[in-house]
Amino acid sequence: MKTELIYGLHSVQALLKSAPQRIRKLMLLTGRDDQKLQKVVNFAEREGISLERWSRAKLDALVDGNHQGVVAECDPGQVHDEAFLLKLIERLDEPAFLLVLDGVTDPHNLGACLRSAEAAGVHAVIVPKDNSASLTGVARKVACGAAEVLPLVPVTNLARTLNKLRDAGVWFQGAAGEATVGLYQADLTGPLGIVMGAEGDGLRRLTRETCDGLISIPMAGEVSSLNVSVATGVCLFEAVRQRSALATKS
Repeated sequence: MKTELIYGLHSVQALLKSAPQRIRKLMLLTGRDDQKLQKVVNFAEREGISLERWSRAKLDALVDGNHQGVVAECDPGQVHDEAFLLKLIERLDEPAFLLVLDGVTDPHNLGACLRSAEAAGVHAVIVPKDNSASLTGVARKVACGAAEVLPLVPVTNLARTLNKLRDAGVWFQGAAGEATVGLYQADLTGPLGIVMGAEGDGLRRLTRETCDGLISIPMAGEVSSLNVSVATGVCLFEAVRQRSALATKS
């Protein structure tokens, strides 16, 4: 059976908490015995997970990134699809909160978006199967554990999926620099999906046309746009602010 390598303290700790049964073994840096790594060791030992000590050279050769002295060999995680999304919406006891990434291809940006989304309380992140970054080790490492607990849902036809979710009651706001409605004037309460475009190109035409509205982030300086992961965090946490204020009033 195919296995995955997940590395970095935050990512491995999140996996140990959320799905320890997936881990076949942990490979730890020889000579590193600090408190942070010891927490991983203690948890793994309680779960009966095999531990091996490897040299830095062997760990460096195993993964492409900063492993921080810990690499997990594990079974692949659950693959989510469009049907999963629709069932998720039905089961929620609060308004749906989704993030849609329309063609983000940099794994660092994907990981950063996942990290912000998990912190904001997003229920799932939707991406197109083609022309989009996947959950590589780099993306997982940047996500700091978010990739292990937040569903990432690749879909074949993004516009079709958004239309099905709209039929289920979700409204979509797409971020676009030329939008005439500012982020802080838009209504981001209720069942909501925030749609972010690709690095440089922004939203594709069909995705843009599928959105219920377009919003822009006010820019006061000379810079014309933000990195997609930064813009994602700004939009998500404005939605959090509005939704929290509404919940307090009710």
